[in-house]
Parts: sequence; structure tokens; C-alpha cells
Amino acid sequence: MKFLFAIVFCFFGLNVKADVATFAGGCFWCMEPPFEKLVGVSKVISGYSGGSEKNPKYEEVARGKTGHRESVQVHYNPDLVSYRRLVEIFWMNIDPTDGNGQFVDKGFQYSSAIFTHNKTQRKIALKSLDLLKLSGKFKKIETKIIDFKSFYPAEDYHQDYYKKNLVTKTKYKYYRAASGRDDFIEKHWKKDETLNWQSDYQKPNNFKNKLSEIQLEVTQNEGTEPPFKNEYWDNKQAGIYVDVVSGEPLFSSKDKYKSGTGWPSFTKPLVSNNIIELNDTKLFSERIEVRSRFGDSHLGHVFKDGPEPTGLRYCINSASLRFIPVEKLEKEGYENFKDLFN
Repeated sequence: MKFLFAIVFCFFGLNVKADVATFAGGCFWCMEPPFEKLVGVSKVISGYSGGSEKNPKYEEVARGKTGHRESVQVHYNPDLVSYRRLVEIFWMNIDPTDGNGQFVDKGFQYSSAIFTHNKTQRKIALKSLDLLKLSGKFKKIETKIIDFKSFYPAEDYHQDYYKKNLVTKTKYKYYRAASGRDDFIEKHWKKDETLNWQSDYQKPNNFKNKLSEIQLEVTQNEGTEPPFKNEYWDNKQAGIYVDVVSGEPLFSSKDKYKSGTGWPSFTKPLVSNNIIELNDTKLFSERIEVRSRFGDSHLGHVFKDGPEPTGLRYCINSASLRFIPVEKLEKEGYENFKDLFN
């Protein structure tokens, strides 16, 4: 029966990619929320990693007797959120200068580390460390990058501690406020900040001179164009959509669908690393804003009411995009995407 279900699942295109990332950032209660907020993250598990003792107990880890660090294991879909973005979120939620714990929690068991699961993750983690050093934010960085060996889930009462019930929510909020973590984050990071990854796609110095009034309003002032009265809402041509400011690839016509909203809608990004998500509370309700990484353009929002296989609706302003049809991909320098349409 399980085999039959797997065949049906794949046949209808509902199989979802899943990778794993592991981070130690002090108290795991505080490290779950920033990752769980990300679209593309399916679950975050609190646990213990880095030590040799099997199936450790919280009391043993907390006393520093196991060689483990309190850690979180992040399960994510790389088509929707990149490992680079996970690493950025990690750096923006810890104090990398403390080699003896995190904030009020002291001891090796609370020290920070990135546990890499393969060579690709290790390369990205090391690069992120270099970029953080180049940023000049911190004089000395103590966070370790370590090859992953094992992970043991923590006891059930630790999982999603921050949202279990009124008692744990209250305890979590008090602990987090008193720990100094939020004050540290606010002091060192802006809400939309990213690491300065190298790319062929950047925001030109004179970009404003090349944009129309509506393109400027949408990309720079987080405006919204009228539904059904924009360039690409009903575009049915095959090709890719790039940032109108930087040219970075964002979406593909293969993932575009008719949502009935009057704006171009997609089930997933073309290049997940080029998409940045931020909480948006401007209209008295919490939404997830979507921005381009290198152009820093406001694109639109992502909602969890889309079709399979992702269940997502990236609702994007046409004014943030430039469409490149298949026959012009090579001429425009996007020949790497031609195979998508073969």
C-alpha cells in the first residue's frame, strides 16, 4: 500500500523536495521561530547535535556533560528557500562574537555552530562567514562551522515551546525579552538586510532613470498596480520573468497559473536564492512580502492558497518584472534556462 501511494503521489506531481540544515544558536526555543516563519520550511525540530553520546537527555546536555550543543534541525524545500537564506537567518539571530554560549545562557552546550551536511553546505557556510567578516559588523567571530555527525530530537515538551499554551508562551516571551537576544538583533541588523553575496545581477546606480512611474512606485515604494490592468497578468507566452531593476531571474512561465486575482501568479520561484521574504503588517494584517535579493525590489506577496505541488501563490506586480520569451533567452544572456522549455 505504501508503495502504491508513493507512485500515485509522484504521478500527480505532488512529491516535494526536502533538504535538512542544522544550526546551534543557543536556546533552541528561540531558534525555532525565525526559521518556521520562512515559506519553504516544513518543520523545525529542537534537539542536540555535535556530541558523541547517543540519545542524550536535556538535563545532561544542560549541565554540559554530553558534548552536544542545543540545536535546531530545519527541514526545507530548496525550490522555495535556499540554504544561503537559512544561513543568513541563522547569523541574524545569534551573537557570533560569544564563544562561550549565547546571551544569558553560558557554557559549551549553548555555543553557536553551523553543522554542514555536505560539501555544498560547507562551501556556502564558509562563504557566509567570510561575508560576515567583510561586513565589519563584528570584530571577532567565534561561531564554528562543523561537519554534521548526528542529531537527537529533544523531549516533546521542548518542541514548539513558544506556541504550546498560555503558560509556555508567557515563559518564552519573558525569557526571550530578558535574555538580550532581541536587543542585540535590533542593534546589528535591519529587517531587510542580507549578506553581500556576489552576483552578476546588481542594482545599477542610474536605475531610476530607466524605470517608468509605476515601476518606480512599485519597486521602490512598495506600491501595488491595479489588477487586470497590468502588463503580464494574462501573459501566456513561454519564458522567464526577471527583476526589472537588476535583471536577476525570478519566475518561469512554467510555474505561472491563472489565479483570477488580476496579477501574475506563480507557484514557486525560478531561483529560490533570488527571493527574500519579510513580514509585512502595513494593512493591519500580517502578510509575507516578497523582494528580490540583488535588486532589492518590492515584488509583491506570497500566500498559502495556491495550487499543488507547493500550495503557494506568489502574487507579483507586473511593474516589478521584465519578461524574456524563450526565443530571446540566449540573446539576453539567460541561455542557462533554455533547457527548461525543451
